[in-house]
Amino acid sequence: MSEIELVDVQAGYGRAAPVLRGFSVAVPAGSVVCLVGPNGAGKSTVLKVASGLLGPRSGRVLVGGRDLTGQGPRQMLAAGVALVLQGHSVFREMTVEENVLLGGYTLTDKAERAERAAFVKELFPVVRERWRSLAGLLSGGQQKQVEFARSLMVDPRVVLLDEPSMGLDPKATSTIFEQVARMRDAGTAVLLVEQNARRALRTADLGYVLDLGRVHHSGSAAELLADPQLGELYLGGRPAEQPPVTSRTLGGVPAERPPVT
Repeated sequence: MSEIELVDVQAGYGRAAPVLRGFSVAVPAGSVVCLVGPNGAGKSTVLKVASGLLGPRSGRVLVGGRDLTGQGPRQMLAAGVALVLQGHSVFREMTVEENVLLGGYTLTDKAERAERAAFVKELFPVVRERWRSLAGLLSGGQQKQVEFARSLMVDPRVVLLDEPSMGLDPKATSTIFEQVARMRDAGTAVLLVEQNARRALRTADLGYVLDLGRVHHSGSAAELLADPQLGELYLGGRPAEQPPVTSRTLGGVPAERPPVT
């Protein structure tokens, strides 16, 4: 059974043409599923529908097999769907502790809230180390980990991540994807939207390529990464480990202008 599943969803904004046009995706338990595609393909709209921020015009949204189509964000959160927004959403003048505990505001049992706080502090060492610090003093990558921790306070079935590496340097980006894998390994499924497609797919188990609101291709993340046509069209060119085409690789036919010296 999938933790969350969108089935043949059409969705859009106002009276405009639909952004999603018969889109389907399933996120199995214990997996990271990555959505990639060009700007305007509908990736963020998928997360809005999945989190209840946007009701679909048609199709179904299933969480743990339950049909929750049309339910709002509060109901989706109660069902186990947590959303981490694009950009930074920490409260800068509050401590890391206060930010994280806000994620458990629906938990009425103090012991359960303490247990979840202990869990996320163990999962994210920077959260534990900076527990009493003001969140605004943390780096961008550290703030994103605080957001991850906050989303896990309610022990969700699935966490929806919208562009978690946006604005981060390469080192922080690597750390963020390591933490995404830790979330998965700790038992939380992840549905990930990410422009850094190759890096995201190296962390993911499954991938879906969106174009014009539909699934252009889907399969294991490894298969998508290995497909040269998909790489050129949707993943930002050839893999870094693949050498550039030169006249030598084309049997002596000049393929590139020699560098100017």
